[in-house]
Amino acid sequence: METKIITGSNIHKNFSLDRKGGQLLQVLRGIDIAVVKGEMIAIVGASGSGKSTLLHVLGGLDRPSEGKVLWKESDISALTDEEIAKRRRTMIGFVFQFHNLLPEFSAVENVMIPMMIACEGSGKARARAEVLLNKVGLGDRKDHRPSELSGGELQRVAVVRALANEPEILFADEPTGNLDSENSEHLIELFIDLNRKDGQTIVVVTHSEQFFRRAHRILKMTDGRLSAI
Repeated sequence: METKIITGSNIHKNFSLDRKGGQLLQVLRGIDIAVVKGEMIAIVGASGSGKSTLLHVLGGLDRPSEGKVLWKESDISALTDEEIAKRRRTMIGFVFQFHNLLPEFSAVENVMIPMMIACEGSGKARARAEVLLNKVGLGDRKDHRPSELSGGELQRVAVVRALANEPEILFADEPTGNLDSENSEHLIELFIDLNRKDGQTIVVVTHSEQFFRRAHRILKMTDGRLSAI
């Protein structure tokens, strides 16, 4: 039996274009989506079509203007912002186009941060961070700060940081968008391994054909609406 991790029903998202809220920009227009445990979904579409906004709404970083988002069987609209943030720490991992690592901390310390926020002990957090960095070939770079790492290395650190709390689903927003072709291919292989070997559920927004052609499903966003390819 398929396990639905996240379900979105009739999702709309509007943004106000003026202070009074009289003019609205409709970004998401009635989207239905279900993400099943163990699959990898690629979302494609033109820039500005609403792909990133959809990830933010599904991941609880933003609330829909209309519609419902379920994390498993729980309607997150009934939760406070604090409750959503608490559940998101272990439910969802995010990887963005730019790594967003903290420059004053080493690679291993950056990976430890989500676990420390979740009240994990520092010793256990460091041990898991080192295991994750070793897994992506960065064990010997663990004590380097972001300024001492290449673009591909930075993004691999960002990926394992997103995996630190063993999330049920990993969202990635253009994770290869700032990388050259060689580093892009290495990162794509990492995502494929996470999904195929580890069973990690992944939803990725990407323009990379090498990436989206290897997903289980490809969904296209057009003018705030989602359709299957």
